[in-house]
Amino acid sequence: MSKKNSQDKLLIFALGGVGEIGKNMYCIQYGNDIVVVDAGLKFPEEEMLGIDVVIPDITYLIENKDKVRGILLTHGHEDHIGGLPYVLKQLNVPIWGTKLTLGLVENKLKEAGLLGDTKRILINESSELQLGTIKATFFRTNHSIPDSVGVCLETPEGIVVHTGDFKFDHTPVNDQYADLQRMAGIGSRGVLALLSDSTNAERAGFTPSESNIGKEFEEIFRSAKQRVVVATFASNVHRIQQVINAATETRRKMTVIGRSMVNVVSIASELGYLNIPDGMLIEPEEVNKLPADRVVILSTGSQGEPMSALTRMARSTHRKVDILPGDTVIIAATPIPGNERYVGRTVDELMRLGASVIYGPGSISGVHVSGHGSQEELKLMLNLIRPQYFIPIHGEYRMLRHHGLLGEAVGIPKENIFLLDNGDTVEIQNGAARKAGKIPAGNILIDGLGVGDVGNIVLRDRKLLSQDGILVVVVTLSKQDGTIMSGPDIISRGFVYVRESEGLLEEANRIVSSTLHKLMSEKVNEWASLKTNVKDALGRFLYEQTRRRPMILPIIMEV
Repeated sequence: MSKKNSQDKLLIFALGGVGEIGKNMYCIQYGNDIVVVDAGLKFPEEEMLGIDVVIPDITYLIENKDKVRGILLTHGHEDHIGGLPYVLKQLNVPIWGTKLTLGLVENKLKEAGLLGDTKRILINESSELQLGTIKATFFRTNHSIPDSVGVCLETPEGIVVHTGDFKFDHTPVNDQYADLQRMAGIGSRGVLALLSDSTNAERAGFTPSESNIGKEFEEIFRSAKQRVVVATFASNVHRIQQVINAATETRRKMTVIGRSMVNVVSIASELGYLNIPDGMLIEPEEVNKLPADRVVILSTGSQGEPMSALTRMARSTHRKVDILPGDTVIIAATPIPGNERYVGRTVDELMRLGASVIYGPGSISGVHVSGHGSQEELKLMLNLIRPQYFIPIHGEYRMLRHHGLLGEAVGIPKENIFLLDNGDTVEIQNGAARKAGKIPAGNILIDGLGVGDVGNIVLRDRKLLSQDGILVVVVTLSKQDGTIMSGPDIISRGFVYVRESEGLLEEANRIVSSTLHKLMSEKVNEWASLKTNVKDALGRFLYEQTRRRPMILPIIMEV
C-alpha cells in the first residue's frame, strides 16, 4: 500500500447508479488520483420525450482531468459501458476490461470513430494495476454475462471493494466460478469500505442458477410443434448458449435477428464465449424453406421496445420473419421497471397472431433467472468482505435501503452504512468516515447527435406541445405608422382542427388585432411587450373557450 499523506482524504462518490437503475459510474479519489469504475447509460423515462439515452454528468471529472487515472470496467452490460463513447470524447483516459467486455466496447468505439484514440488494456482476475497511489486488483464473479469481475482498490487510507454486478451461481453455464476464496482473502486483510450491488435486495432467498433454464428450454423446444422464437437480452451470453444447446439437442437450426443480438453473437463466438456447432446458424431468409419444427429464431425485444425485432414481428412489420399461428414465443427476461406495459402490448399482439407465448410471472422460474444476487447472497458477500463501512450501490432508493438493513442484520453498525444520492461524497480520513459535500451530478440527455443540448426547458416545451399543441400568430406592421399591414394569420397545429373551428379562430384573430391596436394607440412599440400582450390576451381567451393552454408563438414583422 502506498505511503499515506496526513493531509489527503479518501473520497467515494457515484456520478450515476444510486437512486436509479442504470448509468453506473463510481469514483474513488485519494489526493491527486481518481479511479473511475464503469461508465454506463440508462434508457429515458416516459416524461423524457424524444430522448434516446441518458448518461452521467461528468463535469467534475472534466474539471479534474489531470487526476483521472482511467476507467475500470466490471462487465459488458450497457448500463456499465454504454456511456463510454460519450465520456471518452471529453475525457480521453485509458480503459481496462476483461476480454469479452473490451470486445463489446471496441464495437461501440468503432461506431463512434474513437477506436484509434482510446487506450484499451486487457485484464483478467489476476491482473494488478498501479494507478497513482491506488493499486487495483480483481476477483471473478458470476453474472448474466461472462467475464464479470469485482474490483479491489488499495488506497493509502485502506481497501475499497466494488463488487460489480454479481450473484453466486454454484453451477455456472460457462464454468466461470465466482472466486470465493479470493473474496474471503480480501476480507481477512481488513476492508475499509464495500460498494455492493443492490438490485435484488428486496428479494428473499437465493437467485436460482442459470443452468436450470437449459432443461426448461429443451422441454419447450421438444414439445413445440412449429417454430420457436426466443427473445432475451442480447448481452445475456449464457442464455444464448442455452438456446444453442437446446436447439442442438432437438435438431433445430437457429437464426439470429435484431442488430444488437447479431453483434453480440458474432463478437462472443469470435472470442470463444459461445460454442455454436458448424452448420447450426442459418440466414433469416432461409427460415421459411425449412420445416417449421426444425427452426429456432433468437431475437431482441424482450422489453417490448418499439423498434426491436420481436415487436416488429408482433406487428407483422418485420421484413424477413412473420409470426404464424402455432408458433411458440418465449420471452426469457423480466420487464425492467416501467417497461411492463410495452411487454404486455407485445404479448397481446403475438397472441392475436395465434402464437403460444411463454412469459411473465407464471413461467418466470422456468425461462428466466436474474443475474443479480438475492438477499442471502448479498449477506454472503457482506460476510466474506466484512467491511468497516458499507455503501449500497446499483439500485433505486428502496433497494439501497433494503440492502442497508441487510448490512445491519449481519452486524455492520447503522452509522457505518451510507445511503447516497448521485453526487453525495463519503470522505474517509484516518479511518473515520463522514458524509461530506456534494459534487455536480445529474442526467445528460442524448437526442440524436445532440449531447446535453436538450434540458428541462426544452423537455417542458415538448410536454406542452404534446398535450395542447401550438398556435402561431403572424402579423406584419408598418414601420412608418405602426398599423397592421397584413394578418393576423393564425396557424394551428395539434390544438384544434381549423376547418371545424373557424368561429373560434376568427374571434382569436379579432382579439389579436384589437390588442395590437390598443397598444399602438398607447404608443407601445417594443416587440417584447407586443408579443407578451398578444400571448396573454390570446391565452386567456383560448383557455376560457376550450380549457386548453396551447403554446402561443407570436411572430411580428415590420415592413
